[in-house]
Amino acid sequence: MMENKEKKFLTVAPFECAWRPDLKFREAGRGCVAFEAFAHNDVTVVFRENVGSQHYHYKRDNSPHYTVIIGSNRNRRLKIEVDNKTVVDEAGVGLCCSSAFQSYWISFYDGLICVGKGRYPFQNLVFQWLDSNPNCSVQYVGLSSWDKHVGYRNVNVLPLKGNHILLWKQVDYGEYSGEENSDEELEDAQIGYEKWGLENFLESWELSDMFFVVGAEEKPVPAHKVVLQACGNFPLASSGEDVIQLQGIAYPILHALLQYIYTGRTQISESQLGSLRALSLQFDVMALVKQCEETMERFKLNKKLFDSGKNVELSHPSSRPQCCVSFPSGLPIKMQKLKQMQSIGQYSDVHIYIDGHGLVSQPHKIILSLWSVPFTKMFTNGMSESISSMVRLKDISPEAFKAMLEFMYSGELDMEDTADFGTLLLQVLLLADQFGVTLLQQECCKTLLECLSEDSVCPILKAVSSIPSFKLVEETCERTFAMHFDYCTTASLDFILLDETTFISIIKHPDLTVTSEERVLNAILTWSTKANELYEWELVDELLISSTPEIVFTERLHSVDVALPFVRFALLSHALLKKLETSNLGRHIPAFGILVKEAIDSAESGLAKSGEDQNIRFQHRQSSFKELQYICDGDSNGVLYFSGTSYGDHPWVNPVLSKRITIAASSPTSRYTDPKVLASRTYQGTSFAGPRMEDGHNCAWWMVDIGQDHQLMCNYYTLRQDGSRAYIRFWNFQGSLDGKTWTNLRVHENDQTMCKPAQFASWPIIGPTALLRFRFFRVVLTGPTADASNPWNFSICFLELYGYFH
Repeated sequence: MMENKEKKFLTVAPFECAWRPDLKFREAGRGCVAFEAFAHNDVTVVFRENVGSQHYHYKRDNSPHYTVIIGSNRNRRLKIEVDNKTVVDEAGVGLCCSSAFQSYWISFYDGLICVGKGRYPFQNLVFQWLDSNPNCSVQYVGLSSWDKHVGYRNVNVLPLKGNHILLWKQVDYGEYSGEENSDEELEDAQIGYEKWGLENFLESWELSDMFFVVGAEEKPVPAHKVVLQACGNFPLASSGEDVIQLQGIAYPILHALLQYIYTGRTQISESQLGSLRALSLQFDVMALVKQCEETMERFKLNKKLFDSGKNVELSHPSSRPQCCVSFPSGLPIKMQKLKQMQSIGQYSDVHIYIDGHGLVSQPHKIILSLWSVPFTKMFTNGMSESISSMVRLKDISPEAFKAMLEFMYSGELDMEDTADFGTLLLQVLLLADQFGVTLLQQECCKTLLECLSEDSVCPILKAVSSIPSFKLVEETCERTFAMHFDYCTTASLDFILLDETTFISIIKHPDLTVTSEERVLNAILTWSTKANELYEWELVDELLISSTPEIVFTERLHSVDVALPFVRFALLSHALLKKLETSNLGRHIPAFGILVKEAIDSAESGLAKSGEDQNIRFQHRQSSFKELQYICDGDSNGVLYFSGTSYGDHPWVNPVLSKRITIAASSPTSRYTDPKVLASRTYQGTSFAGPRMEDGHNCAWWMVDIGQDHQLMCNYYTLRQDGSRAYIRFWNFQGSLDGKTWTNLRVHENDQTMCKPAQFASWPIIGPTALLRFRFFRVVLTGPTADASNPWNFSICFLELYGYFH
């Protein structure tokens, strides 16, 4: 069915389907597949709840699935089928197949299917359809075909953030917002980038620094040095205004040349093709020379191809058809030459100074104005910058400004090698908003969301929360924060810098996931007091013994009353509620006392448990984590035992034998190195992982893989010594998402806990690392054991993990 070529190319035979393990959404019902394909027709992608077989064909599948067919009916239609029933059969949507590879992307988000063309997902959207009754369990992606072979390559499945599609729609059409009631806005400030380009400056005296004198009538025609030199080789001086005399050239010929340079297309009569070619050759505009020669050759071969009564159309083929930007794609611009002129300041007509940093760049007004309405306004409406070559800016990062200039001259955002990439990216985003560089905003937003993590979400929120055009970025960050609430409010105190509106939006978010409602209360009190460390409610309660709420909470006292109703007190234990009832918080903050009393009354009356009250404060939050709590050494509450019961569905069977988990050792499996022993409930006298060399050092380890579809926030772990005296003293307990990069969860240095055979011992995982999710866990020796004869034999016969399991 398939043949591999350099592991990146596969061919799918008719009526078959390719299923690969990596073609799977991280989150069921949400993901994007991007790929390249070639076919004469019918590129077919299947979304299914489970993996199909090699000989699977969607037409004979009775199980739930979606099918997207690109190029149906001989490249005339796009089709979408749900469980073999056609729901979309659309003609003329701009998708076609060919014998050359073309790039496509298909995203699925809670039933919203979007289809686009190009290498960049979420851009060049061609069609979208919303299933009113979606199947949000589909997770696996199959590459199929109908009656002809289809070739696929560079297939990638990407995670899909909330509001991704809407985000790009908004950013694409975003507008620059200047000062309120400003009477200096240009009339064309509302113009979209699809209508704004170099053609707006074609033969315009605005910002021109040279002109041609053409024809016998000596008609002056303005132009811009940097634009001309980026396309050819014109006799121009490095400074001052230049004049190029072309008395022997008719104006229509020069106009056609300039139109081609500024717009990438032009029209001219067949009789003038030779003159246009000659003028283009004179100034080394070789792209137009080639176009003229090819057209003249085709005309010689077949005059019927041309209508003698109409002009010949010439257009420059885009060198970057999939690029998201409108400039300089589609123009005969030599990018390397343009960037070189910018780097050395050649033909520069403006000097940019930043307060405290001096001269930072010598760019060109025409290029800045091409991207930015505020710069256009600055250079053309009579302000001091209109007649001066000097611009002074303040409160701007020089690095961010240079990054914005790089984008203006290349159409690409490339900052990945920057040391403080995240901070600089935020600065560039805010600068792009300040100067209205809409397409740069889009690139920054896309990159921010691709890099979005629990650690970066607070700085991004703080930066964008006050900017209306970034509302959907803000919403995506708020959802990420809410879904990782424990970590985001524990790993750092960045969240106390968020404004009230943003913080309240997070704690009332429907996707807020938290291991305990007490953590929500503690986060509110920490934020309200602007604490320099995480405050638990008991500490705030103590502060109120000798102080007042006005002093403890200062200007955020009102916010406490606003935030507290979003704590679901009814989910707290009855014992804790009774403590809160008699606390200083209850006495000094009336709203707190009322909410606690309400929760106690509902608990004692059984109202909260009955489920009859629909008040959200009595409803459990949606959470994908099950708490597996450590009770005592060797108990049956841990992850390995839970896995052995098929996650609570069947009687216990060793999970290694049932293949629910995998346990591996640093040494090969043998009589005394048996992975299933660590998950067994039966004591074994001899069980060890032998040493191996890693990075030139001795080490020994036991590793647990809890499964591809599972993760654990580990807060406790237990070991049991075998019958030997090889007591461990130096070791690390680690977690990993991929089994390659490890994070230390607890470090043991000369730990004397293990001191007799068959002994159990358990240790808590504390701090932010207890809130990180991992699939792989291992215990690795970092120093010799107490047994001098076998110092690197890691001898344990039981391992158990606890925490929040997904």
